[in-house]
Amino acid sequence: MAFGSFNSGASRPMAEINTTPLVDVMLVLLIIFLVTAPLMTQAIKVDLPQASGEAADTRPETLRLTLDGSGTLYWNDEVFAETDGQTLEGRLQAAASANRELEVQLSADRDTRYQRVAEIMSAAKSAGVVKLGFVTLPGS
Repeated sequence: MAFGSFNSGASRPMAEINTTPLVDVMLVLLIIFLVTAPLMTQAIKVDLPQASGEAADTRPETLRLTLDGSGTLYWNDEVFAETDGQTLEGRLQAAASANRELEVQLSADRDTRYQRVAEIMSAAKSAGVVKLGFVTLPGS
């Protein structure tokens, strides 16, 4: 073995690396992998039951609110005009109470004032709407 010598205190670094333990470990790992690899390719045969039917549509109802550049609000592509008996918050509250999974998608024109968007967001929050999303176009 090449550990060094007991000569007159001259201690030089060892110039060779003992690779025998490394080779031994690699050979043992190779043998283990050769033995276990065929066991992993065998599958267990299971007779699974067959099911028929359609997947349930679990998407929540979606309400589209659109705000154009002039400030006109559209409720599902129909012009929404606030009257005495029908405010945005009241109508949102009725829709949210009818369906707890209601999702509101708000799309606003680029020239719309942020104040109007904030008012719609505030009305949705006051009405109990939990899911509010913003619709945008991808940048080109």
